[in-house]
Amino acid sequence: MGWDAFGLPAENAAVERGMDPAVWTESNIKKMKEQMSLMLADFDWDREVSTCSPEFYKWTQKIFLLLLEHDLVYRKDAEINWDPIDQTVLANEQVDAEGRSWRSGAIVEKRNLEQWFIKITKYASSLNKDLNVLDQWPEKVKTMQRHWIGQSDGAQITFNTDDSAKSQIKVFTTRPDTLFSVQFVALALNHPIVLKAAETDPELKKFIEKAADAPADSKDGYMLKSIRTSIPIDTNNKKYTNFEVPIYAAPYVIGSYGHGAVMGCPAHDERDAEFWKLQNPEIPPIPTVGPSKIKSKLAKVFTSKNGVLYDNSKLENGRADMGEYNGKTCKQAAEEIVNALELQQLGSKSTQLRLRDWLISRQRYWGAPIPIVHCNDCGIVPVPDEQLPVLLPKVERATFDKGNPLGQMESFVNTKCPSCGGDAKRDTDTMDTFMDSSWYFFRYLDPRNTKKPFEASKVNSHLPVDMYIGGVEHAILHLLYSRFIAKFLADANLWDGLPLKNEPIKQLVTQGMVHGKTYTDPTNGRFLKPNELDLSDPSGPKIIESGLKPLISYEKMSKSKYNGADPAECIRKYGADATRAHMLFQAPLHDVLNWNEEQIQGVDRWLRKVLGMEKNIVKLVKEQPTRPSNEKVSEIKDVELDGVKFASINFNDHEFELYNNISTLVNSVSKSIEEDLTFNTIISDYMKATNSIYNSLKNDIYINPLLYLDAYKKLLKVMSPVTPCVSEEAWEMLHKSLGQNWNTIFAESYPVSKIIESPYTTYNIFVNGKARALFKGLKNLISKTETEILNEALLHGIEKYIGNSDIKRIIVKSGLISILTNSKK
Repeated sequence: MGWDAFGLPAENAAVERGMDPAVWTESNIKKMKEQMSLMLADFDWDREVSTCSPEFYKWTQKIFLLLLEHDLVYRKDAEINWDPIDQTVLANEQVDAEGRSWRSGAIVEKRNLEQWFIKITKYASSLNKDLNVLDQWPEKVKTMQRHWIGQSDGAQITFNTDDSAKSQIKVFTTRPDTLFSVQFVALALNHPIVLKAAETDPELKKFIEKAADAPADSKDGYMLKSIRTSIPIDTNNKKYTNFEVPIYAAPYVIGSYGHGAVMGCPAHDERDAEFWKLQNPEIPPIPTVGPSKIKSKLAKVFTSKNGVLYDNSKLENGRADMGEYNGKTCKQAAEEIVNALELQQLGSKSTQLRLRDWLISRQRYWGAPIPIVHCNDCGIVPVPDEQLPVLLPKVERATFDKGNPLGQMESFVNTKCPSCGGDAKRDTDTMDTFMDSSWYFFRYLDPRNTKKPFEASKVNSHLPVDMYIGGVEHAILHLLYSRFIAKFLADANLWDGLPLKNEPIKQLVTQGMVHGKTYTDPTNGRFLKPNELDLSDPSGPKIIESGLKPLISYEKMSKSKYNGADPAECIRKYGADATRAHMLFQAPLHDVLNWNEEQIQGVDRWLRKVLGMEKNIVKLVKEQPTRPSNEKVSEIKDVELDGVKFASINFNDHEFELYNNISTLVNSVSKSIEEDLTFNTIISDYMKATNSIYNSLKNDIYINPLLYLDAYKKLLKVMSPVTPCVSEEAWEMLHKSLGQNWNTIFAESYPVSKIIESPYTTYNIFVNGKARALFKGLKNLISKTETEILNEALLHGIEKYIGNSDIKRIIVKSGLISILTNSKK
């Protein structure tokens, strides 16, 4: 068991309570362990780790230093995402599509700050390519990671300008075939040309300041004065310097992608088209690419890569002359255009990534301190191994002022340089908590090692992780970082990375989220607390103050929505077994689970039924009732019942059914656990098998008592992983009542199943095409003579439908006897 214990939520909660985050975190760990104990969760507590313990984060700091040693860590002044509420930096992955912080929900601000980065982009190619070996990962997660890595193949193109400095603009594009449709070039707000122009253009400076808070999809723009650019080559591959293309500063251009510049092709890119329409509504887009067969005018932006380059004889508003590119496919033209640009030293093939280097600096207290010392003489100095861990300073009460908490603690900041011994200062940032969670499963295998993060031999013999269960929300954060760190640790020779190309996780299972019943006020949408509701009538809840009926929905459990459920309360009411089985029964593993405690009563009744059957089965085993003499039975060979092997034994139809029902249960549960992970169907399978035994007992059907005992024991064994208490209790009661010695049910071997095919089947008798009777008969009836078949059929009341007619034909198929007659006149 591991506790991912560092981070903003714990720190903020401690600040609200005026507590030391360490004390607050420890109290929560204690409470959760108590809940796990109530649930009877069985973990190896000798392998317990906590990311906030010095024994763990010492090695997180060591991994940081190893990354630094391998030139995979750097520090630079960068534009960062700043959360104004939590007063800390956020990685790109922690900002949602609306520009809000994933934690506080605040609109994120852009600031420049010196930050620590890890070069995850150095591993982008292997992170992308090796997704192909993860054949037991959900495709959705792999697609999300591929998209986040965003490996794009294209070209880098250089656009010359006509300013006095002869500045050049480098652009990355995946569509070099659309070069001749360029109508503008757009630059990011922090592009050097834009910043230089802003020094002498106050209007531009004001635009930049205002646009800093613009949404990411803003199509605002500012055309730079006194500078234009040109399409680099003409359609006959000659250098082209007709500086007629305007240059804009545009918020929609991402400064950290490519070169912070976009070649604007309104005819062939939706975003460019929207921007151009807003900036120059009177100038139409100029297309150069169209479909292979043009049937009419192009009515909208043509973005397909499966087109052909045309001149204006084919495309309305098209370029006047496409030269040697006229009629060539996009793919062919793209390749030739890049080759032509290379000859002019104005372009080349290029690959770009959407993935950015991992920003790990956090200006908060509750995290692993970055093990770096800053010395005026020596510069950046890594903390030596013998001085690890760099401990967080103790605080009595977390009442941090806004800003960097560690930076406010002189006793922490002021230190001696490990290199020269002179006065120095510690780095005051803490690490992103994803650094801690990216490697914890390595530590599970060697949790008490004081000399290294883990022993390679222990890790090599157990990794990759056989099955990793986690929410899909971790797809582009934790799971991507874990893959990166595992690959790095293999390259650093800390483990061998076999047999999955340095991948740490073999199978990934993404479980659904638990949603709670949520009540809101219909007049204002406010979430309602339980004490604001009258729930005396579950079918008709009311708001106490207004008497109105609240709106009811199921939403992600959250303190702010007052829709959480206390597992301890449910366990106290119904027990750990019923609670656990109910959780599994409520929904398939991969789906959202709408928690409804009211439905647990069905599970509770089932478990009581299982316990109640024990007395009836013991009574039958002791009484040993005899089989009715006139009962139809079949001989079965090689059957084992409750450990007793029978060379042959007689079964009636009910015994066949019960035996096979239990065998089906064993097979189904095994498949659900080992292959399908369909835990909700396991519970329904338990219930069906229970009812099969219960109904036979209730209906006073003769079944060999030994078969009852065998079926009941097998049921308890397959139930024991999910309902250990009930299974063990029933197991003990059963053996005590029978006066037998017993061991715990968990020492028993898993039952072996065998489906026995009954020699009987159900036949429908049809006379002249009409169903007349139904009976059970031997399956081998099909091999009998017509006379024998007719005699069997006549035993079941069909004589009146045949009368004096002659039998014309008898057809026997599986489950069907069809009798055709010649009617007598």
